[in-house]
Amino acid sequence: MRLIIAIDGYSSCGKSTFARLIAKDLNYIFIDSGAMYRAVTLFCMRRNYISITGLNTPAVLSELKDIHIDFVFNPDLNEYETFLNSENVEKEIRSIEVTAHVTRISQIQEVRTRLVELQRQIGASKGIVMDGRDIGTVVFPDADIKIFMTASIDIRAKRRHNELKERGVIIDFEEIKRTIIARDIADENRDISPLRRADDAIILDNSRMTVDEQMIWIKGIIEKKRHGS
Repeated sequence: MRLIIAIDGYSSCGKSTFARLIAKDLNYIFIDSGAMYRAVTLFCMRRNYISITGLNTPAVLSELKDIHIDFVFNPDLNEYETFLNSENVEKEIRSIEVTAHVTRISQIQEVRTRLVELQRQIGASKGIVMDGRDIGTVVFPDADIKIFMTASIDIRAKRRHNELKERGVIIDFEEIKRTIIARDIADENRDISPLRRADDAIILDNSRMTVDEQMIWIKGIIEKKRHGS
């Protein structure tokens, strides 16, 4: 029994790490929504629809139907890679240039609508895991398993602080905490696809859980689902 697993929740809860591990464990496709927005951004940059000075939104919208994104498994890397119109663009979409423009592209409602369409196409055969903020409410409202991840503000701030520290970035803990609180407020109140827990989502508070403990927990949820309990 192949499943659609939707994982939503707050920032700095480890959603992407959790989703990737589940996908690897089950040999499912991990739909990286961020990579999809990056692929659209790359598409627009190649056609000079987006630049430092502006964005040609009508041109972007006119070609949305010509954008096709897939995730193809690379056995050498043991990872899924992002393909834009049959071209492997995994490395290009991680560039600084794409990162600089992706926010503007992700704010276009028609782009979000097109990507939801593509995400549903990828999930048509099930066997997928996807994380985000509106997966269980908007993208896959009929997902077989919906998880809503959360953790205390202090724990999330500490995780983010440690992550930045490992990269050599020194920043005040309280500043990180304020940033996370502000991000929560923005996510919950944005006009397009706000963060909201689906009524049938299972809450996972991982404040005091290791990644291994979270995997044991989700495996129990999956087994119950497969056995109809």
